[in-house]
Amino acid sequence: MVEEWDEGGLRAVRGALHEQDGAALLAALSRGPVREVLQLAGDGVAGAAVQGLPGAAEVVAAFLGALQERGFRGDEEMADRLRTVTGHAAISLLRPLAVDLEMLAMLLEGDPAESGGLLDLSTGDCRPTFIEGLDAGSEAEEADDPERWLHVPALGSRAGYRDMELFIEGLADAALADRLRIAAGGRGAFRRFKDVLARDERAWRRYHRLGDERQRGRARAWLAEEGYCPQLPVPRRTA
Repeated sequence: MVEEWDEGGLRAVRGALHEQDGAALLAALSRGPVREVLQLAGDGVAGAAVQGLPGAAEVVAAFLGALQERGFRGDEEMADRLRTVTGHAAISLLRPLAVDLEMLAMLLEGDPAESGGLLDLSTGDCRPTFIEGLDAGSEAEEADDPERWLHVPALGSRAGYRDMELFIEGLADAALADRLRIAAGGRGAFRRFKDVLARDERAWRRYHRLGDERQRGRARAWLAEEGYCPQLPVPRRTA
């Protein structure tokens, strides 16, 4: 069993997701522990299961077990999607939307002073509310149309701070954990934490994988509360 992702393995996963290549994704997922990419790759795995690709059922089972064990926010929504596509749950009433969870998470966890953003329900695009063009004229009126736009609140950095705490709690290196606890106290905690962590490349990568997973999960959970879910990937056409 592979205990840790290397950069090549993660690039392979992200590349398969970008190309919407279910077979390549299933192969790439053997290169690292699935528990660290459940939110990143879950929709792609669901798409592979819908296609009935060889090995998809086994990967779905592994994802479901890891999701249940991990229990981050958004993991139950991801598990429900996998159960639905494999026929083990009722058809979801959530409306599919071609949204980038990473971009949505950036809006949700931004500075509340910047007023969050807007999610375009026709395209899935995420737009900060302060960008030029949405504060005047016809586009400002359009932004008030609930059939077209969903307001995304900026919730601040509290959840991100909890990500730092969880990372520290999970560290086997007691000395590094102590340094990070000191860095994470008081004003400027994020900058000091990252300055300390940047000295350890392996730990830096692990922290970012954890943060990315938790951010995507929070975005997925918020989206479900609003009645939506990420759209499943469209299978790649082969010659």
